[in-house]
Order: sequence, then structure tokens, then C-alpha cells
Amino acid sequence: MSIDATLKVLTERVQQHANTMLTEEAVKTAVVLPFLQALGYDVFNPGEVIPEFTADAVGKKGEKVDYAIKLDGEIRILIECKPISTNLDKVHLAQLYRYFSVTSAKFAVLTNGRFFHFHSDLEEPNKLDTRPFFTFDITEPNSQVLGELKKFEKSGFDVDGILANAERLKYTSALKTEINKHMDAPSDEFVRVLAAPVHEGRFTAAVLDQYRGLVKSAFREIIRDSVQERLSSALATTDTAAEIAEEPVVPDAEIVTTQDEVEGFMIVKAIVSSVIKPGRVSMRDQKSYCGILADDNNRRPIARLHFNRSTKYLGLFDGEAEERVVVESLDDIYSHAERLRQTAIKYPTP
Repeated sequence: MSIDATLKVLTERVQQHANTMLTEEAVKTAVVLPFLQALGYDVFNPGEVIPEFTADAVGKKGEKVDYAIKLDGEIRILIECKPISTNLDKVHLAQLYRYFSVTSAKFAVLTNGRFFHFHSDLEEPNKLDTRPFFTFDITEPNSQVLGELKKFEKSGFDVDGILANAERLKYTSALKTEINKHMDAPSDEFVRVLAAPVHEGRFTAAVLDQYRGLVKSAFREIIRDSVQERLSSALATTDTAAEIAEEPVVPDAEIVTTQDEVEGFMIVKAIVSSVIKPGRVSMRDQKSYCGILADDNNRRPIARLHFNRSTKYLGLFDGEAEERVVVESLDDIYSHAERLRQTAIKYPTP
């Protein structure tokens, strides 16, 4: 099962059965082992996924880390599991911290089954950073999370490649967290910084409260306007839905371009318009699927809409071959936005 399909299963499992995952063993069995298996690791091979890994650390002997992943004869990832009720903190890094310095591991994962914290040694060689470079909540999977997790798949595991992106990711994630905090609950200092150029007079408590609400509204409108601008840009170079439906690209009497296919095409085009010009994105309907192409070239597929069946699928091409994911509603396409962009951006302008 692919990592994105597994995440959907684990999301439902954690949401429905969190109250039964109150021990480390429950978290390992219900979440961590299926998660590692989805990344391509053989959880039944104790030479690859080593349970209860032990290594002598300075001042400590006989301590164990829950799992160590060995690749090409070297320990590469250490994993420490906690009960789902645990609030992950620096104190829980103690064992990982000690083991990291005495093994060849380059990454350490701390998890309670719901939250996953990925650490490395970006600040000082062979010394585990206390701040994770990547975190995610398994109950809120998204395309960005999937993109980062795929880098840890066994088939494409590249230490240098992951580390090259880790530092940017670490600080970008921290900044996004701070921005989201200010969007939800702007601090007095933040409100003053934004309001100072437009407000004359003293910042009393009443004035700050007034501007706090305005700042939150402004954030929402900026996001809405940005989305609308991208949609408008995509739609501006696209024929109307009726025109597309009346003129199927492939001259086959059996081919019918449905409204869902048209709307799906419009959504994909809007998503990828941030990385390639909308005019380069075209739709070519076939008997068994509707293809979305870059430069109207079959060798440059961006996505396929397999909508001519009871269960709808979206075909993705960010890997070596097409991967089909279930689409229950057209809105589900947005959850794969980053993968669609990564596909489109790899096609240079001809």
C-alpha cells in the first residue's frame, strides 16, 4: 500500500481508536510499523528494522531505542515511540540524543503515534538538534507532508538530498508556525507593527482590540484574493465549460467529455498555474480517461482523470509511473496540489 493510502488508513485509525493507544506497544503495532512498511521497509526483517536497538552510550549501558533502520549496513534512522497521550517534548529526546552520537544515524524520529518529529544534526555535527526540522500530525495529512515523507522511502532514500532540504524546511516550518499563530491570535506587538503606518494616536487597549480583529480579517482576505487571482488566471486562458464539452479533443463518437472532467481539468489547471503558464496546460479526452497535459504533449502528462467509472481516480505522475488515488469529490484534487505542481514544474518550456 502506498504512503498516501496508508496515511488515510492511519488517520482514521488514530481518530477512531486513540483512546486504546495508551501504551507504547499499541502505538508501535497500530501506527508505527504500518507507517514504516508503507515507506518500503521490511518490518519483518530484524536486520533492516531492528526492534529494541541497543548501543553503548557514554555513561549509559543497556538502554534501548524502539527501532533502528539499517540501510547498506549502516544505521540511518532511529525511532522512539511514546503513548499517544504523551505531549512530545525535549525530555523525550534523551535516549535518541545519546544514541545519535554513537551510531551512524543521520535522522531520529520521535512519535506518539499521532505527531511525528523528525530531527537531525543541522546545528552541530553528530549532535542531535533539539528542534525538529519536520513535524506532522497524522490526522491532518496533506500534499506537502506526503512530499516530505516520500524522501524517506527506502527506494529513494538519499541522506545528502534530505539534509540539503532539511535546513530550509526546519526554519520555514518554524516561521509558518509563527505566522499561523499571528493569523489566529495576533499579539499586541504584531498588531502594533502592522497598524502603526495607518493609525494615528496612542495604542490603547480598545484600539489594539479593534485592530486585532482587522488584522485577522486582512489575513483571510489576502488568502482569499490570492486563491481567486490564481483561479482567474487559469480561467482567462481556458474555453468555457460548454465549449470544451461540445468539442471533444479526440474525434471519437464514443468519447463524451463530462462536466466533472471539465471541472477537474479547471481545478488542476488552476493549481499548476503557479508553476507553469496556464496556456501550456491542455486537456485531451480519451475513451478510458481524460488526460491533462503540458504543451498538449502525451509525453508530458500532468494528471489523468479516471472518472468514467463508479469509483473515480486521479492519476498522478510525480513518480516513475502513474499512481492512481481515489477521488470521492472534486475537492479532493486540492489535497494533491503539491504533487501536481511537482509534476508540472519538471516540464521546461519547449
